[in-house]
Amino acid sequence: MAGGSMDRAKALVAAMGLLMAAPMALANDGASKNLRGEALREAVSGKRIYLSVPLGGELPLYYQPDGRVDGSGEAAGLGRFLKPSDSGRWWVEGEKLCQQWESWYKGRVFCFTVKKLPENRIAWARDDGESGIARIGR
Repeated sequence: MAGGSMDRAKALVAAMGLLMAAPMALANDGASKNLRGEALREAVSGKRIYLSVPLGGELPLYYQPDGRVDGSGEAAGLGRFLKPSDSGRWWVEGEKLCQQWESWYKGRVFCFTVKKLPENRIAWARDDGESGIARIGR
């Protein structure tokens, strides 16, 4: 191989190595973006969180600073499946956001890990394995 061809081959191998390592770096970086403690509290307190729902649309949840949470499924057309709106309470336990509704889910407590994503979005994973994407509004 001529010198120029050898340099191009080395550059190609280096670029392939970077491309193969990128997903690993992103996966490792994602773990560091999990919100926890005060950062998690600040991310949701006083905000509306819009959960994407499978049938299209969004389910807005308002996390009041005093620990109350209000939700309405009317805009997403969920009223035919569950009580159209409900209230409950929310709190943070370490790296998890927990909530309990008065009627929804028969009042069962659920806790979530929350990962910050670009553009005011979050990925959530509930302790029963359910997961999804939401956006943070005001």
